Amino acid sequence: MMRAQRPAIRTMERWARSLLHEAGAIHECKEHGWAKDRADPHARERAFDIARRDPPAGVSPHAAVVAVADVLDNIGDTCPECD
Repeated sequence: MMRAQRPAIRTMERWARSLLHEAGAIHECKEHGWAKDRADPHARERAFDIARRDPPAGVSPHAAVVAVADVLDNIGDTCPECD
């Protein structure tokens, strides 16, 4: 039995979110679980540095940085359910 591979974009998005969380650039709303941007430029730069230095296997450093930037572009600094 063969298992279908997940789309690469979804995997990259998940990787980028995890990286941003570990770097402290994003955090979750305690009540609703939405990701929120911490607006910490140092944490963002750490995330980009890690993406450049240690991208996922088979992914170029440029593509890893783009994935991190895409995730950041889609996360706000407020929880949509708390507003």
